[in-house]
Amino acid sequence: MDKKRSISMAVIKRLPKYHRYLSELLRNDVDRISSKELSQKIGFTASQIRQDLNCFGDFGQQGYGYNVRELYAQISEIVGLSNEYKTVIVGAGNIGQAIANYNRFEKLGFKLEAIFDANPKLSGIRIRDIAIDDIDKLEQYIKSNTINIGIICVPAVNAQKVCDILVNNGVKGIWNFAPVDLVVPEGIVVENVHLSESLLTLTYLLHEKENEIK
Repeated sequence: MDKKRSISMAVIKRLPKYHRYLSELLRNDVDRISSKELSQKIGFTASQIRQDLNCFGDFGQQGYGYNVRELYAQISEIVGLSNEYKTVIVGAGNIGQAIANYNRFEKLGFKLEAIFDANPKLSGIRIRDIAIDDIDKLEQYIKSNTINIGIICVPAVNAQKVCDILVNNGVKGIWNFAPVDLVVPEGIVVENVHLSESLLTLTYLLHEKENEIK
């Protein structure tokens, strides 16, 4: 356990990529793979892959490589996919609807229970058999149902208020798409997806490349 607490966020951020590539290997009926072969597919060095996986245990065998199915199962366990997570989406605009329609989340164990929005014109519209409900019903719904993750897709000005409702009624995980940094109590986990920041990172790298060419 102490070893896990010392694992860097950089390593943790790479785990989903391992999970995705291993899933692809399974679909292609690959039984085993070496760190060198995995390196060629995933883009990390073979040494980096071995170091990352060694943070969590002994997974490979010298001269044999990794059993793809076993490694996929172990990484699924490490990232918490052995559990089912009940989720709600607050904000049924373009981003909220796109998330609701993405069926891979359900395959990974994320079960969408409800969708809420402040726009009365959206009330009653069904997305994958879930009717959008009025945001005024959010608090009572959270109080009456066990929800693990709240997905916030509302404008920045409303995001903290929505977050407070979720957190004050037992939601421990927040996936935040609003362009604002939320304030939460200790013990609440927030993962921010700031689309504009990601885009600005891309433009910075493009700008650097252009300067290298000049």
